[in-house]
Amino acid sequence: MKKKQKFPTDIKIGIIGGSGIYNIEAIKHVKEYDIITPFGKPSDKILVGELENKKVAFLPRHGRGHFISPTEINFRANIYALKLLGVEFLLSISACGSLKEEIKPRDFVLPDQIYDRTKFRIQTFFQGGIVCHISFSEPYCNNLRKLVYEYCKKLNITTHFGGTYVCIEGPQFSTKAESNVYRMLGFDIIGMTTLPEAKLAKEAEMCYVTIGIVTDYDVWKEGNEVTINEVISNLNANAENSKKLIKTIIKNLDITTRICECKDTLKNAIFTKKEKINKKTYKNLKLLIEKYI
Repeated sequence: MKKKQKFPTDIKIGIIGGSGIYNIEAIKHVKEYDIITPFGKPSDKILVGELENKKVAFLPRHGRGHFISPTEINFRANIYALKLLGVEFLLSISACGSLKEEIKPRDFVLPDQIYDRTKFRIQTFFQGGIVCHISFSEPYCNNLRKLVYEYCKKLNITTHFGGTYVCIEGPQFSTKAESNVYRMLGFDIIGMTTLPEAKLAKEAEMCYVTIGIVTDYDVWKEGNEVTINEVISNLNANAENSKKLIKTIIKNLDITTRICECKDTLKNAIFTKKEKINKKTYKNLKLLIEKYI
């Protein structure tokens, strides 16, 4: 008989670390959980502990040691595992390239829109006999974005509020032709990991925000083409700002209530009639849909 997993279910705050962010310092009373979900295993063990007297869960998106390519990330397992722990507020740290002169390397960006250029990723939890159509016109939680921006300003971190994140498949960086087309379309930053993460977080009814850490000018700016050494150098330079920001947000985040629409994303979004839902599918998705069906 398979042993039932034991883990906490009252962790309200989740942090997903991107390139260069594999651990969060100053977390106390740390435990690691190797969680298995109906969608497989997350990118790595999830670290759970206390930061600023609040319980938090931390997951490195690419695994500790950065061994998972963007296309190979098990986004569904990552979000589902955090949902199992009780996460309602999810801070996603993402390295990105700038598509505009005024957005400089080492700046932070809090995008409000996404443009999808991925090709090979499963975009939803809802398959296998259950259909769900959520609204995705606002990919990020505006309440959480505003809070993050407020504390970026207080910490004197140069931060751009709003903008469109174009998400490419990777793992290669763009061609110059692609980069220039994205600029002509008016996009602001470019990266490889906000999708389908943002869609799945929305389906999991989480308040989700991407904190874009700009590492380069992609390849459009002559003489400043992106290199991996530049990316790593700028990530390391911004590590201290990232740590300060995370601690400040967590210290001041009210986790006792949510007044945004994120908490009710699935309300009226499930189209499949209850009697038509596959039993195995229902079992796998019970965590998400039980309160509606």
